[in-house]
Amino acid sequence: MRDRIVREALSRIFPKEELGKAISTVDIIGDLAVIKIPREWEDKRFEIGEVLLSTLKGVAGVFRQTTPAEDEYKVRGLEWLAGKKDTITIHREHGCSFRVDISSVYFSPRLSFERLRIARLTREGEVLVNMFAGVGTFSIIAVTKGGAMRAFSIDKNPEAFKFMIENVILNRVSGKVIPILGDARDVAPDLEGIADRVLMPLPALALQYLPQAVSCLRGKGWIHIYLHERGRRRDVVGSGVEAVKRVLKDKVISTSGRVVRSVGRETYQIVVDAEVAP
Repeated sequence: MRDRIVREALSRIFPKEELGKAISTVDIIGDLAVIKIPREWEDKRFEIGEVLLSTLKGVAGVFRQTTPAEDEYKVRGLEWLAGKKDTITIHREHGCSFRVDISSVYFSPRLSFERLRIARLTREGEVLVNMFAGVGTFSIIAVTKGGAMRAFSIDKNPEAFKFMIENVILNRVSGKVIPILGDARDVAPDLEGIADRVLMPLPALALQYLPQAVSCLRGKGWIHIYLHERGRRRDVVGSGVEAVKRVLKDKVISTSGRVVRSVGRETYQIVVDAEVAP
């Protein structure tokens, strides 16, 4: 639906034959839209911003992504195009509210289904460790919409940690979601044997940090490992599962997985749900 709306809006600027290059990504975060623009259209980027501002319902500001989220804190480069210039917004999802600054923290609305899926997997009274918690979305939704009793939420980005604290208060989950500032590899020894379930929503580091994830389990439990895999869509879950098994070896009891989303040409974000015995 949104793709159709965007395409119709762009038809005011570009001839029909040009629309095959249509903007590939429009992320709506709170009242802000973040878009990717083909290189050939960059000279009309401010005009595109104004058109989208007037077209997309509830959007108050439009920004262009200028660099991918590849730095230490996975923060993407942004350029203001139209509307409000403030990069702080409140994003609402599954009855929860998240205050976020899109210029200083990583946030993807495209993980909305996945966050609720994880929450619904949690059993009553479970303790979670979220090794890459960002502004607290997975953790807060797990304790408000799932059975999780407590979630220890780690992130090393000071800005993400600051917003995580604000979001814990905003969603009235103080004492249930415990924000921790630091690198999960360094924090894990303090959480040894505490968790029933571990979340690893950072594909760049998930496999490297698997030994620390296992150490957090207090017995047989679940680890949710997010990875980026290249290949045909029908093959990437299998290759991800094999990558996890190579690291965990005989600790794996069972695995399943799913494609979360496409992140590039023949590149997918997947999740491997692994039941593990330390």
